[in-house]
Amino acid sequence: MNLNPIKANMTELEIDGARILFSYRTPVAALVREETTEGISWHQYRTEKNWSRTTSRHINAWNPLGGAYGLKSQEYFDGLIAEVK
Repeated sequence: MNLNPIKANMTELEIDGARILFSYRTPVAALVREETTEGISWHQYRTEKNWSRTTSRHINAWNPLGGAYGLKSQEYFDGLIAEVK
């Protein structure tokens, strides 16, 4: 586990198989390693919940793969960090 402050109120948490973006104290986006029948690949997701404009800017600025995000529920991101707490 590695915690990386990016800028004010924007932090990235690296855990096994994922990099998770926090805006303020909330996980809102993630780069996740997923195994498929074709092998291992990385996918990036953002929360489908609308937070603030600042949080939207954090997500758009982070964008590690430089492309579109898939959408996941906020519960998905809460579940990613449930094991870390």
